Amino acid sequence: MLLEIIATTVDDAVMAEKCGADRLELITAITEGGLTPGIGLVTQVVKSVSIPVHVMVRPHSRSFVYSESDVKTMVAEIESIRQTGAAGIVIGALTPDGQIDVKTLELLLQSAGEMQVTFHRAFDELEDQLEGLRILTKYPAVTRVLTSGGLKPAPQSIPQIRRLVEEAAGSHLCILAGNGLKREIINDFIEQTGVTEIHFGSAVRYDQSGLQPINPAELRALSDCIHK
Repeated sequence: MLLEIIATTVDDAVMAEKCGADRLELITAITEGGLTPGIGLVTQVVKSVSIPVHVMVRPHSRSFVYSESDVKTMVAEIESIRQTGAAGIVIGALTPDGQIDVKTLELLLQSAGEMQVTFHRAFDELEDQLEGLRILTKYPAVTRVLTSGGLKPAPQSIPQIRRLVEEAAGSHLCILAGNGLKREIINDFIEQTGVTEIHFGSAVRYDQSGLQPINPAELRALSDCIHK
């Protein structure tokens, strides 16, 4: 089982690795669902840890529909992120009618080079997630989909996440489950969905608040729980 932890600072990143994280999702503006962090932060985090760092590329939180200038900004960010040695990027784009924006996705992938690519929770706004998954299987550079199975928290969408895992089986895509997961239920959730990667944010922080630092005891307990 692979454990991905959200980091918003260098201290977060170092603590997450120390306490059992297998991979980091590096973001800023956690209360807005995550935006692109500054390139200085990306550089320092990549230098400070040995586990893979995947960097959010999202220019604003208004929606997942992006203008031409937004896309140019994202391309520039991806090119800068690639230079830091980060292992991956986290992206997603939708059309105004709520479908995967294939044109924007292809433009972003052209700049990604050898970095891994996660399609983020824009996926959860799709009406037909199975069709969305089929579209993403056409892009070998997209290695995983971060999803809660829809607009509800992941524990409330177990049947849908299971369907996505089954649909992705045999492809290059991995289903990364996140949103609303708790240590107390995680083993049952893993067993019921069949996921092999899980994503935690505020649940491993003090007061379960995205604005608080990582709680080492909670993250160690989670890591011990899933890595035993």
